[in-house]
Amino acid sequence: MAERNLDFDTVHNRRGTDSLKYDFAAARGYKEDVLPLWVADMDFKTSSYIQDALQIQVEHGIYGYTETAKDYYEAVAGWMKRHHDWDISGYKIIKTPGVVPAIGAAINAFTEKGDAVLIQQPVYYCFNEVIELSGRRVVSNDLVLKKQDNSEFETEKHSDKENYGSKGDHYEDDLGVGRYEIDLEDFERKIIEEKVKLFLLCNPHNPGGRVWTSDELKNIARICKKHNVVVFSDEIHEDIVYSGHKHTVFATVSEEAEEITLTATSPGKTFNISGLQIGNIIIKNRRLATEFKRSVNGIMGYSQANAPGITACRAAYLYGDEWYEAMLSYVEDNLNYLIEFLKTELPEVKLIIPEATYLVFLDLRGLGLSSEARRELIVDKAKLWLDSGEIFGKLGSGFERINIACPRVTLEKALTSLRDAIKINFKVIKSV
Repeated sequence: MAERNLDFDTVHNRRGTDSLKYDFAAARGYKEDVLPLWVADMDFKTSSYIQDALQIQVEHGIYGYTETAKDYYEAVAGWMKRHHDWDISGYKIIKTPGVVPAIGAAINAFTEKGDAVLIQQPVYYCFNEVIELSGRRVVSNDLVLKKQDNSEFETEKHSDKENYGSKGDHYEDDLGVGRYEIDLEDFERKIIEEKVKLFLLCNPHNPGGRVWTSDELKNIARICKKHNVVVFSDEIHEDIVYSGHKHTVFATVSEEAEEITLTATSPGKTFNISGLQIGNIIIKNRRLATEFKRSVNGIMGYSQANAPGITACRAAYLYGDEWYEAMLSYVEDNLNYLIEFLKTELPEVKLIIPEATYLVFLDLRGLGLSSEARRELIVDKAKLWLDSGEIFGKLGSGFERINIACPRVTLEKALTSLRDAIKINFKVIKSV
């Protein structure tokens, strides 16, 4: 049976479906008429193979406790090998309700109350939230936003040529404000001074869109191994990587990395099934796997995964390649549309051009607006619901994160509304 859900242009009505993205604007302080492009799920139907597998399960009518067998492991392993050249033979797969619950389990497994956990802001806001709610301290090795010119391009290629060049490279354009890089000296200093035991790596990075190079990841592994730091590598966006870039699984860069890493994966972002809550935490080191599983089973009180999540994950990784490739191509076309729109219609707004993820960090700092004025512009005038950059850390101030995994007409509407709101706003300011 062929894949049926390859129409990404159709706008599907998600209101009235208990959608977090669409149905809870008022509950979160927004007006009901805003266009939501905030939370990281897509406005596309998932693969028809996933739908069909779930329909068979629904018709069976019995939804008791469910466990996974060899075929599930083989499905996950097959996907990792095909798409990331990662052989997970000998690895343990521990299922969780997703990546964020797994972060909490890792924090409880490898740190104590009051310990420092290292992150790299601006970064996915749940990192900060889970650390603090667990009674630990947030320590940030702040990323450095660096503008690159052509000479810097040449000197920084190193051995990772796959992550430099092709149509994905726009760093030298006036539109792009640069890309985030890691301050390794500060990284090691923070680990030593704060006695860090656990580092949460976002790979690829959200919201910055970086695809970390092998050299960058090797340096992180070397430092963490040297100081006995466990690495939790959140790789949930690993499949959403644009032309000219290649995701590197952190655990594969060296034996050091393999021995200290928990790799967090999920089909949730790739196949738009986050609501089915299934995560696969892949671990080579048996001691780390044992301690992590004890935390999942004991502190989280979690054992068997939910039945639909298991079914959807298996179907996605066995049969979802065609849908995935088509979706990624469509989203990359959306990214190119966004870039061209800003260049020609809205040059006042810049962006960090992403190498990965369908989440784009728009730079509105050039508008000179306060946080309150920027929210008024975006929410009240443009009638958009985006993610304010401040929630990703202080370095996100002046930025807004927009989700471009939507039909083109939705993206066009959002960008046109933003353009009109900005033009009208600054026309009024100039006339005063």
